[in-house]
Amino acid sequence: MTALSVDQALALVLGLARAPQPELVGLADALGRVLLADAVSQMTQPPFDAAAMDGYAVRRADLPGPLRVVAEAAAGRGWDGALGQGEAARIFTGAAVPEGADVVVMQEDTARDGDLVTVTVPQGRSNIRPRGNDFSAGDVVASGRVLSAVDLALLAAMNVPQVTVGRRPRVAVLAGGDELVAPGEVPGPGQIISSNDLAVAALAREAGAEARILPLARDTETSLREAFAAAAGADLVVTIGGASVGDHDLIARVAADLGMERAFHRIAMRPGRPLMAGRLGEGAMLGLPGNPVSAIVTAMLFMQPLIRAMQGHAAPQPVVRHAALAADLPPEGGRQHYLRAALREDGRGTVIAPFGDQDSARLALLSQAQALLVRPAGDPARRAGELMPYIPLPR
Repeated sequence: MTALSVDQALALVLGLARAPQPELVGLADALGRVLLADAVSQMTQPPFDAAAMDGYAVRRADLPGPLRVVAEAAAGRGWDGALGQGEAARIFTGAAVPEGADVVVMQEDTARDGDLVTVTVPQGRSNIRPRGNDFSAGDVVASGRVLSAVDLALLAAMNVPQVTVGRRPRVAVLAGGDELVAPGEVPGPGQIISSNDLAVAALAREAGAEARILPLARDTETSLREAFAAAAGADLVVTIGGASVGDHDLIARVAADLGMERAFHRIAMRPGRPLMAGRLGEGAMLGLPGNPVSAIVTAMLFMQPLIRAMQGHAAPQPVVRHAALAADLPPEGGRQHYLRAALREDGRGTVIAPFGDQDSARLALLSQAQALLVRPAGDPARRAGELMPYIPLPR
């Protein structure tokens, strides 16, 4: 079977996403969630004409005065009277402007003597925030928005205490292999510490999922069946390793026996050729490669977009930017290549420099990288200074 392109594989993976499941949450739990239903303001802000600064509320026709100070208005403690001719009210930022006043003069533009105040500088602006200047009752924050901290502040000010958002997908992460032991254990001959499951679960949480790491599975069908049983109820099962065609790679076989409908098994990509995806029961399944860099890169490029799509993100794919090449590059081969790279700024703007070593087993290099330089399959030789696409890595 011909390996799929990255774009073809990603389209199939995103096709595994069920429609997002709505849930009602308080604003404290809504950060980063996708709004699935319009949120309607219950308030008008400001609810009255409000002073934009500390000073004196006056009638423009009476300027420059002197004016008699007859009242004081502060935020949360207003004055319900009305200004008459030749009168002023001491006022503070955010307070309701008294009836009759059409200007707030900042205190630096006045001179006061006892109960009399005189405006010393000609006034242009009114320094009054009109009622509804920010938003009005009935205004809508439209569905589809990924809620930011500022959005939460706006919704709170609108007196919207709860919102309908996409439920966080439940993700089960399963690493398998007799060679793996948990961090903190002493590895035996030929064994290594399991690190991929921790990274993949963290990436799932970063994309908004509720992720749990299953106990390490051994290279037996019995152990793998027990692991899949433990993943019951997950919206997405992510396996790591055991997805290729070697004698000890049992995950694909066990998953097939359990009814997995496989969408594809390999892609034209490096690192990460042995990637598997399909539907398993009511959920989705991704089989990531076992090499550390391959597992993490494929999780970023396929698992995270799938998790975002499950929550209703309109654009779940990674952000792609462009930077100038720091040095010449030879022609690329037949697979789309994601090269670990460093970024820097110079007179040309952002410059990207891929590392010389791209070994997919070297986690330390991935930890140092700031970006993945994207080279399409068959990309021709490139010269220093050419703009190339890259995916920024979180730091």
